[in-house]
Amino acid sequence: MSKKGFLFFLLLLPFLIFSQGKEKDSARIQSIRELVKEKSKDYFQLDSLLYSSSNNNEFFTKNQNLQLFELSLKNNYLIGQISAKNNLGRILRKESKYNESVKYHKEALDLAKKSGQIEIEAFTLNLLGACHRRYDDVRNALDCHQAALTISKRNKNQTERNTKNISISINSIGNIYLSLQQYNLALNEFEKSLEISKNLDNKIGVAINYENIGFAQENLLLFDDAIKNYKESLKVNEELKSTRGKVICYNNLSSVYRKKGNSKMALKFIEEIYPVAKKYNNNYYLARTLGNYGAALLHNDQLTEAEVKLKEGLELSRKFRFRKSQISCAESLAKLYEKQENYSMAFDYFKKAVEVEKSTFGQKNISYVNNLISKHDLQTKINEIAYLETQSEIESLQFYRNRNILIITLITIALLSIALYSIYRQRLLNNDRKILLLEQQALQTQMNPHFIFNALNSIKLYIINNEQKQAVYYLNKFSKLIRNILDVSKIKEVSLKEELATMDLYMSIENIRFSNEINYQVDINPDMNTDTIKVPPLILQPFLENALWHGLSSKKSDKQIKLTANKVSDTVVEVNIIDNGIGRNAAAKIKEGKSLKRKSVGIDLTKERLKTFSEDYDDEFSLTYHDLTNEDGSPAGTKVSLRFPIA
Repeated sequence: MSKKGFLFFLLLLPFLIFSQGKEKDSARIQSIRELVKEKSKDYFQLDSLLYSSSNNNEFFTKNQNLQLFELSLKNNYLIGQISAKNNLGRILRKESKYNESVKYHKEALDLAKKSGQIEIEAFTLNLLGACHRRYDDVRNALDCHQAALTISKRNKNQTERNTKNISISINSIGNIYLSLQQYNLALNEFEKSLEISKNLDNKIGVAINYENIGFAQENLLLFDDAIKNYKESLKVNEELKSTRGKVICYNNLSSVYRKKGNSKMALKFIEEIYPVAKKYNNNYYLARTLGNYGAALLHNDQLTEAEVKLKEGLELSRKFRFRKSQISCAESLAKLYEKQENYSMAFDYFKKAVEVEKSTFGQKNISYVNNLISKHDLQTKINEIAYLETQSEIESLQFYRNRNILIITLITIALLSIALYSIYRQRLLNNDRKILLLEQQALQTQMNPHFIFNALNSIKLYIINNEQKQAVYYLNKFSKLIRNILDVSKIKEVSLKEELATMDLYMSIENIRFSNEINYQVDINPDMNTDTIKVPPLILQPFLENALWHGLSSKKSDKQIKLTANKVSDTVVEVNIIDNGIGRNAAAKIKEGKSLKRKSVGIDLTKERLKTFSEDYDDEFSLTYHDLTNEDGSPAGTKVSLRFPIA
């Protein structure tokens, strides 16, 4: 855009976007004009002019935000585009149009990543998570808030805005704990977030956290403490003149007084706030207010009015999929009809409440395992970063070694010093050894997540199918396996006994995916002391994995794996892994027929590890494959013989 065209654009901006603006908005309009003209990179200054966080109100309409986006797009103003998209998402969330709201926040997130500003990205992730949380999409909400918390904590530039993002993420994770009925865990998160908000003098954050703490205490039956915190929240919200905060606090106070047995106070609070909630034009809070209003009327024996309000609240909750409000309204209607001795209607509404609650509870059970998977995904990303850092250190060591080669070579040529050359050779050897150790650590960092994700998904199936005993049994084995892997991940060798125990756990977990069809046997020579024999950690796992997935996965029945260990001499141990699978030739043909071909590097890397391990001993390792056949020459499986030296 030319300079002349840009000036023309600035002259048109107030007419295009703010044609509906009034004289009292002129200062705000002028400020926005200046920010657009300068292409300001301060997102939060622009956002404060478009949105009032204290009142949860947008200063500009949906159409005006769309116009702002189009003009920002033409002017290549990225911050303006992000702000417009996020404000559109807020407006649609307030209108309970969650799918559209998610769409705009995701588009804003893509733009935020392009901006390179971590604070904007974390802020947008929290907005997206709040939208997912509003309609009980716990998995995606948790992903967003965890991601926002992670990038904010890693941000080297710890500004006030970054700290506020951390506080919002912690509070949001606390709200997820609330939805999972983990009230003590939720309290811990809210108290941490409250402390941060107080330090920042963030009154909105203070009000929200007081309200959340009160809600957790209410569900823990600490009614007096809950009332105290609700009133603290209301006091701050009244200072801020926040309509949303006032609606929430009055609803909470009505609920807690009702549970405490003070029906008159419950009705007083909800009657006072009901007209405000109707004018606020937010279906989520209106549905909640109608449910609390109906419940308060019911406890005051005003049954006719209660029935009207509860049915209205139930209909609104169904329309916009507010599950919590559906449950509370249906339960209150069941109690109402029970009072009227209309037991048929009471049963119908009680049944409806149970159906919605059962559906929600099932989703929550799945969300526990999904939460584990989400944490595992996050850990995998951390491992990848650690792997890159290790690779960088390897490159640094290689550079250092090459530099020493040059220096020492020059000194050797100049001084013909055998002594200096010997020192150089020793340094070179030390660096080579360190590089090999680092490569081994990098291998372990990459290898651990290989089967963890699949194991979690397999255990999740038991939970979905309500097989609780099986789920607990395999979760215990899985936790022991993970502990063993973590224990050995930073050491060079373990005892053969520990390695066999870890492999037993590994086979138990992998056997889930084979419907427990694998008959796994271990035969150890009783004269051999497995406590004193040392081997590299997790060295047998790739061979067992090959036997499972290449030998037995394509076989239909009678699947067996046998592991034997015996001393062939005083200094050499032989471990055999024998399967009765389809054989190597048939497995190779199946692999060749697949459209997606991937080269397995597990065995090659294992050989390298064994080679490094054997350097400290007189004997070398050996690895041989034997193709087993029946009497008629047909394949009968594969035998892998692994020999390695011992002290």
